[in-house]
Amino acid sequence: MNKGLCNWRLFSLFGMMALLLAGCGKPFLSTLQPAGEVADMQYSLMLLSTSIMVLVIVVVAIIFVYVVIRFRRRKGEENKIPKQVEGSHKLEIIWTVIPIILLLILAVPTVLTTFKLADVKAMNDKKRDKNTVVVNVRANQYWWEFEYPDYGIITSQDLVVPTNEKVYFNLIASDVKHSFWIPAVGGKMDTNTDNKNQFWLVFDQKATDKAGGVFYGKCAELCGPSHALMDFKVRPLPRDQFDAWVKKMQNAKKPVVTDPVAKEGEAIFNKSCIGCHAVTPLDKRPAQARTAPNLADFGDRERIAGILEHNEENL
Repeated sequence: MNKGLCNWRLFSLFGMMALLLAGCGKPFLSTLQPAGEVADMQYSLMLLSTSIMVLVIVVVAIIFVYVVIRFRRRKGEENKIPKQVEGSHKLEIIWTVIPIILLLILAVPTVLTTFKLADVKAMNDKKRDKNTVVVNVRANQYWWEFEYPDYGIITSQDLVVPTNEKVYFNLIASDVKHSFWIPAVGGKMDTNTDNKNQFWLVFDQKATDKAGGVFYGKCAELCGPSHALMDFKVRPLPRDQFDAWVKKMQNAKKPVVTDPVAKEGEAIFNKSCIGCHAVTPLDKRPAQARTAPNLADFGDRERIAGILEHNEENL
């Protein structure tokens, strides 16, 4: 008896710890603090479905407790049989219609939201607005490449986008299946090797400011030993700052090296590293030749390889 009580207390303690730890973490990695239109829609659906499930559980629990108490076996009534309701058309209609109504309440907004999120006609229109931002996302083990086809720019690891407008994405993988996900902004869609997935996101400016100007993205599909380290950063910018960033990248020039130590490093880099890594955002090589992250904006990145802090020690 004491052993069973001890085990129950231990189980309860672990349950409380799990509940408390579930509330820990960074807000920029939480789907419960939506930071864009897509995230808001998905969050609303989560609230709706959770509310329906809780309602069903509460109603069933109340009925269960009522039946257990109301029809419990009493002293002197051991042989008494309660009134049977088998074949009651009224009850059968009630417990058939109610689930249908609940399913419709959940299904209608879900279907409407699904079709709205799947509407990517604007990105496939050859006469689309010149300000429409389209990003080709290519997932690799274990890094991300971001190509802006309308601007002729290619970057890696840091995704730069304008705020308060739709940003369209083409998703593809170069090796195995991955999954593109920015928890706070919404989405999560697979990147495949044999077909291209498309969707859109909106990055809210107020939420961006609250998050410190950076959102964190992850690969949400087990893709190999270093899957847990396959992160990327998102830097949403106001439209004017985004346009300035695009212009800066388009006008990027080869840096002039004057320091002797830097020249030695450049020689080493050009001897081997340049075979895989590009150092210009205007990389014209085909995707098959881009086998390593583009280092054009390496100095502006907050993280090295998406993980390590960008400082001299880690460099």
